[in-house]
Formats: sequence, structure tokens, C-alpha cells
Amino acid sequence: MERSIQITTLKRRARIGAAVLLFAAAGLTGCRGEVTERPYTLAEREFSSDGFPQAELFAADLCVPDGSGAYEDGTVTAEAAALFSLSDGTVPYYKNMYERLYPASITKVMTALVAIRHGNLDDLVTVTEDAVITEAGASLCNIHPGDQLTLEQLLYGLMLPSGNDAGAAIAVHIAGSIPDFAAMMNEEAKAIGATGTHFTNPHGLTDEDHYTTAYDLYLIYNEAMKEPEFRKIVGTPSYYAEYVDQAGETVTQTWKMGNQFLTGDRETPEGVTVTGGKTGTTSAAGYCLIISSQADSGEEYISVVLKADSRPALYDNMTNLVNKIVN
Repeated sequence: MERSIQITTLKRRARIGAAVLLFAAAGLTGCRGEVTERPYTLAEREFSSDGFPQAELFAADLCVPDGSGAYEDGTVTAEAAALFSLSDGTVPYYKNMYERLYPASITKVMTALVAIRHGNLDDLVTVTEDAVITEAGASLCNIHPGDQLTLEQLLYGLMLPSGNDAGAAIAVHIAGSIPDFAAMMNEEAKAIGATGTHFTNPHGLTDEDHYTTAYDLYLIYNEAMKEPEFRKIVGTPSYYAEYVDQAGETVTQTWKMGNQFLTGDRETPEGVTVTGGKTGTTSAAGYCLIISSQADSGEEYISVVLKADSRPALYDNMTNLVNKIVN
């Protein structure tokens, strides 16, 4: 498994070389004094012995702010937010998008990405004691030690009801322990250029050394969207799971997506279809949401809101962001 991880990481790192040029330019023109310390530095990029980039331009197909996007125009009250156009690579809106913040359960986007890339969806996973989460207010999919589910079922339990217990079960199955899985998450983050990110767990429970940025969450979500299984899961409003417990008895659950745009609990702005997303909430992180969406004209977008002060404010902020797609 270690060799497989190394090979996969090296393949993606081969694209990183010249990213520094675009990111440096973005820092000079796109943030209007927002950042004093660049999260994308020359020292963090790999070059060949002759000084030239190792491979094709890393950022050629990524969104990089060019200074034309609106910045803190009053439409977003959350601590940080950004709207990314996947069609033309622009960032039409951004606010504090390089500020390091707690991601809460949006962490699980990376958990799912690592699991999909390094696991087998048909694997039968036996839940261990690591999945017993006792922290008050923790979101769970209500699995228990001894339960046997497929990795695919656990991914639905992870992403729809935002099961911290599913995250722990996935981590132990893939890497053998939660710390080792967190190391894999950090390797993946580094490989895709998310250098303002550090993970200590697979579920997003608060830890002072567990943080990311709005921009890095875009990078992570954008990478995850390259996986068809991820797209399917985050676009599913509800999922019926049937598995067996430790005694061999059949257990059934129906897990509902937390993204209110997908469940219909929140109206989607006219002219835009929300195609997926992940919520996250803790007392330290506030209310957080990342979504993918598509305009009626076909353009795709990713939008992020971090640290809103209430759930209604979170969806108001996201609605205001998405409205910028069509207005």
C-alpha cells in the first residue's frame, strides 16, 4: 500500500512545478492586500536539476484570482468565502480565502478522496472501537463496533449524515490507524497544492493543528470531483443502507444529505442547479458549506462559505454567492 501511495503522489506532484508563477501573480493582483504571507512559495515547489518545471503547468486548469473578482462587497457576512468558475478559471468573488480556519466536517471531502483513491469500494469493512465517538454534538451515522459494511456504504454514511464514526472506520480500514490516515490526507493535500492545510483526523472534530483555507477547500473538492464515485455520492439526497451487525442480524438505515439545496429544504437560486456539496459545523468552525453547481448554460462552479454565525446565515451567504453566477 505504501508503494502505491508513493506512486500516486509522485504522479500528481509532477504537475506542480510551474504553479508558483501563477500563484505568485495571483498574490500580487488578486487579493488586494488580503494576504501578507503567501501560501504558495517557490521553496514548496519541485524543479528539475536544470531549474525548469518538471512537467506541464500545474495551475493551467485551476482557478486563480486575477484581481477582477469582487472582494468584500457586503454580500457575505461569514468569515471567509469564495466562488470559483471551473469553466474559465476565474474567481468572481473572494473574501479572506487564504485565511486558515477550522473546516469542521468539510474535512470529509478529503477523507472520501483518499478512501476512493486508495481503497476498494467493494471491501467489506468490520467497524472497530475507533468508531465510538463520544464528543457531545458529534454527527454520527450510528454504526457500531462489529458492524460489517462495504467501503462504499461507509462513504455514504460519511458524506450524507456526516458520520464521524464512518470517518474513523474508513481511516482504520485504509491506513490501519487514524494518525496514519491523517498522514495520507496531508500527503494528498500537499500533492494538489493545498499548502495552507493540515489534517489531524478524518472527520473534522476541532484540533488546533487541523485547519485549511477556502482556497484549499476548492482545490480539494475540485480534485475529488474528478472521481465519478465522489460526484455520485455528494449528489445523492438520501441513501438506504442494509448491512449486518456483530450478531449477524440485518440492520437498515436511511441516511439523508445535510446539504439543504439538494434535499429541497432550501430553494436553489434560479438558473443554477446544485450538483453536490458538504456541510460542516462545530462551535469553533461555525457553520460551513462547500457546494458544486452548474448554470443552465453549462458552466460549472465551486463555492465555499466558512464560519457563518448561524445555519440560516450560512445558506443566505451561499445563496448570495451562487446568485453571482447568473447576475
